[in-house]
Amino acid sequence: MASDRPRTYTGPALLSYGFRPFFLLSALFAAGAVPVWLAVWSGRIGLAGPFSPIDWHIHEMLFGYTSAVIAGFLFTAIPNWTGRMPRRGLPLAALAALWIAGRFAVAGAFGTDPLLVLVIDAGFLLAVTLMAVIEIAAGKNWKNLMVVGPVGLYLAANVLFHLEAMQQGESDIGRPLGFATVTFLIMLIGGRIIPSFTRNWLAKGGPGPLPVPFGRFDGASLLVAVGALLCWTLAPDAILTAALLALAAALHVVRLVRWRGHLVWRSPLLLMLHVAYGFLPLGLAATAAAAVGWASAPAGLHLLGIGAIGGMTLAVMMRASLGHTGRPLEAGRALSAGFACIVAAAAARTVLAATDIGGIDGYSLAAAFWTMGFAIYVGRIGPCLLRPSLGRTPSKG
Repeated sequence: MASDRPRTYTGPALLSYGFRPFFLLSALFAAGAVPVWLAVWSGRIGLAGPFSPIDWHIHEMLFGYTSAVIAGFLFTAIPNWTGRMPRRGLPLAALAALWIAGRFAVAGAFGTDPLLVLVIDAGFLLAVTLMAVIEIAAGKNWKNLMVVGPVGLYLAANVLFHLEAMQQGESDIGRPLGFATVTFLIMLIGGRIIPSFTRNWLAKGGPGPLPVPFGRFDGASLLVAVGALLCWTLAPDAILTAALLALAAALHVVRLVRWRGHLVWRSPLLLMLHVAYGFLPLGLAATAAAAVGWASAPAGLHLLGIGAIGGMTLAVMMRASLGHTGRPLEAGRALSAGFACIVAAAAARTVLAATDIGGIDGYSLAAAFWTMGFAIYVGRIGPCLLRPSLGRTPSKG
């Protein structure tokens, strides 16, 4: 399906495709926001925004960093889904400026009026949702509206986060609802791209075991996960919540095994996707344990937040950035080390949080690993995002 927009683009390479500005902005923000959080947490600096310090940290990782990655993914995937030309140039620049304004607003740069902060911050996700719906509808690609639905729920969770902070000083429902929505998006999108990329790569080596196609088991795994995450959002300490989370964790372990990840160890970019998805059942299991008092709640949240969300988004950004700029789909030592830093950050925050290693506590160690992981991405991939593509057709293997 052809678009009525002109096919030639002569503007900056950074604004030629959705992944370019948003992947770069999200990585820069991820690398910078966590050191700022450490300074806020230790009392060295203060923020004038409407949120408490811990809610600022959670909000900006969950709705700041992650929303930019989602925008980059959507505005790169939708042209492939619909056959229409991608959003580029001024619309992308305006959307990126709105996201940046949201980060300043939440930090208190535009004053402390909570309604103004809400409008600016939520305006970005509202614009992303509307633009995605318009593009999918114009391309009559109705089946992919199922991806936009959770994005709308993600927007609602962000709005609820703001409203709860206004009324009671902190968020009780918006926070877990945001986590739950992003977790489900990883399950949904990961369940499409991980077995597909794995199948393509394994098929090149000739006959052998391939990932099991999406079937009833996958559908049941997603339904159980939805029920578990909904219960966790509304009743995090209930026995039913713990049971459903544990069941969801077990089902997604089986789902991951069915994708044959143990066969892709020679392809680091593929292996990263499998490892990142593996943090989902780990996080669900830890959250189930927390529901019955066997573990601390932050352990599950950080396995999901750092390992699953951080790991999966970084792995997807690496692969998409290389492929869509015409570079070979090869991680090399630098990007492999960058992803390993995120895994180390998840482990340090979960296992070593209360320890002291050579005068460095687990929180600082996790923050250092997280920052290094995204700094490596910016250093290695950033120049590619700023320059024109090499003219190579992205591989799907």
